[in-house]
Amino acid sequence: MLKRTFPGLFLALASAAWAQSQINGLWDATVKINGLVIPFQMEFAMNGSTVVGSFFNGQERFTSTSGKIENGALTVDWDHYLSELQATLKDGVLTGEYTHGGRRGGTYAFEAHRHSAAAAPETGAPAIGGLWELENVHSGKGESTWRFIVQQKGGEISAAILRVDGDTGALTGAYHGGKFLLSHFDGARSALMEITPAQDGTLEILMDGKTKMTAVRPEVARAKNLPPPADFNTHTGVKDASEPFQFSFPDLNGKIVSNTDPRFRGKVVLVEITGSWCPNCHDEAPFLVDLYKKYHEQGLEIVALSFEEGDQLANPKRLRAFVKKYGIEYNVLLCGQPDDAKEKLAQARNWDSWPTTFFVDRQGLVRLVHAGFPGSPSGELYRQATKQFTGEVETLLAENAGSR
Repeated sequence: MLKRTFPGLFLALASAAWAQSQINGLWDATVKINGLVIPFQMEFAMNGSTVVGSFFNGQERFTSTSGKIENGALTVDWDHYLSELQATLKDGVLTGEYTHGGRRGGTYAFEAHRHSAAAAPETGAPAIGGLWELENVHSGKGESTWRFIVQQKGGEISAAILRVDGDTGALTGAYHGGKFLLSHFDGARSALMEITPAQDGTLEILMDGKTKMTAVRPEVARAKNLPPPADFNTHTGVKDASEPFQFSFPDLNGKIVSNTDPRFRGKVVLVEITGSWCPNCHDEAPFLVDLYKKYHEQGLEIVALSFEEGDQLANPKRLRAFVKKYGIEYNVLLCGQPDDAKEKLAQARNWDSWPTTFFVDRQGLVRLVHAGFPGSPSGELYRQATKQFTGEVETLLAENAGSR
């Protein structure tokens, strides 16, 4: 028996070793979206017989849920994004398609080569690090300006645009030809950016080859009487702060969960408006998971009101994967389609941001509404947001704690 099975075992081990040697490591990749070729880095690694693929968002990794390579054919899935990469490895080059499913998805041509060192940035790059504000923005949420965060090390920079609902992810790049050239792709968000420092101290921004904006320092914006960026804590509110916040929707097992259930009585509740199709909701989920673990025993509950597309309502495959990927233990309810949200959130005033967090006290009243969530590429503004969330939860938990 050993003689009969050993050749097959040897071939299997040899095949696995070949696959590992061919795929492991960093790759310089591109996707083509709406005619734009967007460069980015990603990484593949063999874990036993499974391939793990990782996109990057600054220092964060967005890792796959499954993957394999057989006979040079690579298939990698990110179930929590409803996304799949299919590519063929030939002569050291991966070519194929990346499909991002759902509300803002599509299928894009994909190509990747082994990572090689990029050309060094030009010397003499101007210092542009810090916080800026973007004029001439195109927002459907009533915003006149956006925050623009730049982190710089010599001729290399990482930048993010922060809107009221969240940021763009980390666009990274370097100084070449008198301008900074940046790009970003993390499996869900994509962008190309050119930043040209102007003589008057402003920055001329070109997004995706077509949208022009100007960045100025905040103090310059105020001196020019430009309106400040939207306040995350006042952008959205409730129509009647004396009315308990209400919800009643099924969970993923079909059981109705309501604000009047005994589990929420006398508790501090974060009501999270979310959707597994929403990149900024993915940014926020790990933070909420940690917050829940830390404060649940002290009386914190979190309820995610998730709005999904029609096919996902019938079979919430992506939402279930979202819950599994981030280890979510708090309540996740399936509330309808995204276009239904305003009607079903009738108590909210000026709600339009994914995600949005309603902070509900032990009496069931909304004490704060925070629009959006800045991811880690937003730097200090991310740290401020997480600190505020934590501080607000601690304050509400301390109120009337003895009367529970």
